Amino acid sequence: MEGELINKMQETGFFGDCDGIVLNAGAYTHTSVALQDCIRSLRCPVIEVHISNVHQREEFRHHSMISCACKGVICGFGLDSYRLAIEALVK
Repeated sequence: MEGELINKMQETGFFGDCDGIVLNAGAYTHTSVALQDCIRSLRCPVIEVHISNVHQREEFRHHSMISCACKGVICGFGLDSYRLAIEALVK
């Protein structure tokens, strides 16, 4: 799954013609250096999205391995998090 996600992001964000990627990486957010490397290699911005407020959850969810490579992070607004991320990319 992680490899498929990376392949799709590279296909879309490096070789494709896209203006940005909205990414909810789930548990990979907290564990994947490979995703961080992939995001850094892309030609388009990436917005990290979480439906829940990860800072109100378990301690291990408070640290993201990918935030440092993303243009921004949106969390805690439910499904509206995706809309907010798209609005951020459009601006």
